[in-house]
Amino acid sequence: MAVTDLFSKRRKRGDNQTPSTYCYDELSTQLRQQIWYIVQDTFVESLGEMCVVVNDILCREYGQSSLLSTVGTYRYSNTIQSFILYYYNVDEVLDAIELLFNDHIFNTIEGYEKDAQNLKKAIEELNYRFKEHNVGYQFQANQIIRVDSMYMQLEVVEPVLKLINNVLFSGACDEYLKAHKHYKAGNNKECLNECLKAFESTMKIICKEKGWNYDQEKDTASKLIAICFGNGLFPEYMTQQFTSLRSMLESGIPPIRNRNGGHGQGDIIKTVSDSLARYTINLTGCTIIFLIEQSGL
Repeated sequence: MAVTDLFSKRRKRGDNQTPSTYCYDELSTQLRQQIWYIVQDTFVESLGEMCVVVNDILCREYGQSSLLSTVGTYRYSNTIQSFILYYYNVDEVLDAIELLFNDHIFNTIEGYEKDAQNLKKAIEELNYRFKEHNVGYQFQANQIIRVDSMYMQLEVVEPVLKLINNVLFSGACDEYLKAHKHYKAGNNKECLNECLKAFESTMKIICKEKGWNYDQEKDTASKLIAICFGNGLFPEYMTQQFTSLRSMLESGIPPIRNRNGGHGQGDIIKTVSDSLARYTINLTGCTIIFLIEQSGL
């Protein structure tokens, strides 16, 4: 069902009552109910089957016999509904939401074809509701990812996922999504590692598709950058900018990762700040967009 821009919403926007920062650890009662409305509207024919699959996955991953101890003879759809509406652990509620909107899971449900056309619009409304309630998450490429800046989300994260979310760049896509997952979980060193992997994977894929000689196992980021420059990945009119561009690429993602997350830390425990992890994710995204667009793949 389409979103309705009510008078009360417009009034809040006009009175600047919308919070200026995102919330990550709370899902309001209104948002939870709106998400369940989306689920009901989406899975008209397959709600029961989808809820069985989601329930089974969550129980297995949590090591539990049931999601809610108070649920007795309820149907699985009642279980998932109660879980989304009332369960206290926000991260686990997001687990359930992420599974419900995952098209890989959805496509395994018998008779899913009847509801398949609803899923794209459902994801659009889900992301709209997150924004409307100022919750700092978006559903992209079958995962819920954390959003810190809507500008960076629109200009970097979404474009890079669209570029690499295909068979050709599936490895790089997986690594970039893992970086977001680690960042969301506060595992910032691991976030940096996955950023570098995504950066290197993108260049390796370009080299392979272009037929340029490179070593899949041994070539590091600096070597791959040199190969891309040597094979004319960038247009001739950028010749004068080659030195500064190459320096930017070589001094960006790899050193951040190597100095903060890629080597043994010795007797001093290294901590990677959220701001550095966030900067690296955004820098990686911008760089991947640039490389893929220059390659024409």
